[in-house]
Amino acid sequence: MGKLSLANLKKTIYYLKRNGLKNTISAAKERLDEKEEYQVTILSAQEKMELRKKAAKQIVEWNQSEIAAPSFSILVPAFRTNPAFLKDLVDSVREQVYPLWELLILDASGDESVKTALSDLGCDEDDRIRYEKLSENGGISENTNAGIALATGDYVGLLDHDDVLTPDALYEMALALRSVEKTPLVVYSDEDKWDGAEQYYECNRKEDFNLDLLLSNNYICHFLVMEKALFAKLKLRKAFDGAQDYDLVLRATAEILAQNLAPETMIKHVPKVLYHWRCHSASTAENPQSKLYAYEAGKRALQEFADGQGFKATAEDLRHVGFYRLRYEDILESRKDLGAVGGKVLTKGALTGGRMAEDGSIFYEGLKAEYSGYLHRGVLTQDAEAVDLRAIRVRKEFWPLFEEVVGVPYEANAVDGVFDAKKLPKEKDSKALGLAFGKALRAQGKRILWDPEWIVKE
Repeated sequence: MGKLSLANLKKTIYYLKRNGLKNTISAAKERLDEKEEYQVTILSAQEKMELRKKAAKQIVEWNQSEIAAPSFSILVPAFRTNPAFLKDLVDSVREQVYPLWELLILDASGDESVKTALSDLGCDEDDRIRYEKLSENGGISENTNAGIALATGDYVGLLDHDDVLTPDALYEMALALRSVEKTPLVVYSDEDKWDGAEQYYECNRKEDFNLDLLLSNNYICHFLVMEKALFAKLKLRKAFDGAQDYDLVLRATAEILAQNLAPETMIKHVPKVLYHWRCHSASTAENPQSKLYAYEAGKRALQEFADGQGFKATAEDLRHVGFYRLRYEDILESRKDLGAVGGKVLTKGALTGGRMAEDGSIFYEGLKAEYSGYLHRGVLTQDAEAVDLRAIRVRKEFWPLFEEVVGVPYEANAVDGVFDAKKLPKEKDSKALGLAFGKALRAQGKRILWDPEWIVKE
């Protein structure tokens, strides 16, 4: 999508009002510096035919084994939906290469427009597509909930009335559900934005489940399917309309934690774009001012999660709408699941240390101090495999483990509880030791949080 589009101009004006001139200049400069390299994958007719054969064969194999092939109920709350949008949505579901699905259209329009549009598409003759006229418009959450009792699938998928799925969406979800020993309760995919024609842009390449990234932003979003029983228990909540998906995922995470299950296992990521989020003048994706109430609802959902976990923290907005931060009184005191907290290391105004991957690579390396990074993730708190020893604070009970792994006593080399990496002997490789300590902490079942607001300048 062109950087000089009307939509981007609107976003810039709103950002200026919200954050001031200095921050707006930095954000605009970063956007101009971006070099988005994204090429959408469109399956050919031949590829779709081959996938249909594979899916059919896979279903037979599953059904002949001890596990059954999963089925899906796709819930779509509709309200005076543009007939062209509805056609694209229905076509995208009919095009699924995986056949075990039903589409439930939950219509709160108060007129016959959606029903007529569906009839024109021949949906009356397709028993996989079920139309339910609602007696009143209860809002997106209540309208969606109306489909739970009607759903017959093993998993419920959520699809907005103006968006579309890729042809392999449900097949990829089925594979994800049946490719692991412990069946997930939630599966989500990557997504992109779509102008309704030929432009696909702003691909959201997501991480595997990352609790603290989720506590910064609903990065999970679309496409999401959830076990029907769990969805029926949680439902969507009207009080969080606009951020109902975020609230749902947070409560699902809380439910999983309450059962002493690992959300990293129960919430699975499919690293593939399976959902195209249509952008038009009324959509949140195109115009953030269209649903400002949604961002407030998201913050309330986050605060409720924090309170429910016993965190002494306050949910705050960040500069970019829809992005948050939990401000803790004392994070290591409040978060018993954390073994350590790491910060951001800057050298000459650019990021040179902080969150590390298991291979030693540095997330957001080279990011300028005033920039926020890909989808603003460079300024969001998030779980880390390991963090830089130049900016690390360790929970006291793990100081002995630190000494065992790093080879120097933590307390004797700490200033105000923060490790002083300058006291490491020169022969020691701080990156390798940081990775080793991170691995040791995670082996203890502890998370490591990276906090980009904690800055150490070299």
